Amino acid sequence: MNKIAIFVDVQNIYYTTRQAYGRQFNYRKLMTKIKSEGDIVIAYAYAIDKGDSQQQKFQEALRHIGFEIKLKPYIQRSDGSAKGDWDVGIAIDVLEAASAVDTVVLLSGDGDFDLLLEKVNQKYGVKTQVYGVPSLTANSLIYAASDFQRIEADLLL
Repeated sequence: MNKIAIFVDVQNIYYTTRQAYGRQFNYRKLMTKIKSEGDIVIAYAYAIDKGDSQQQKFQEALRHIGFEIKLKPYIQRSDGSAKGDWDVGIAIDVLEAASAVDTVVLLSGDGDFDLLLEKVNQKYGVKTQVYGVPSLTANSLIYAASDFQRIEADLLL
């Protein structure tokens, strides 16, 4: 049985689906689709914790679907900008999981992950699958993945 690990860059998916389609991503459909491809042994969703009730409801829904939620606090800088990047945390978790799975699924359009996918493919021989909004996913990430899955209407609410 194909062992699968899923890693979701929640902020990236939220903003790219909203920008491209004005809609939200359907995590339940994603899980149904991926479950048909094998056994999901890891499902992490990485988010920023602002502490608001809407976000907490969303996180609870993700837990109910089968995701483990990893949260970082929302940090508002004095200049008005915000900090809350999960790239390093995602990379560490992917590297730790790669030796125990057959497929790594990454939901993000962030080109910073291209080297990560190349590394886990070369070092561990795992299949790497990226889900992203086509117009907002870095070409380098698309090329680094074994398989690119387009986030389009069939995966939206």
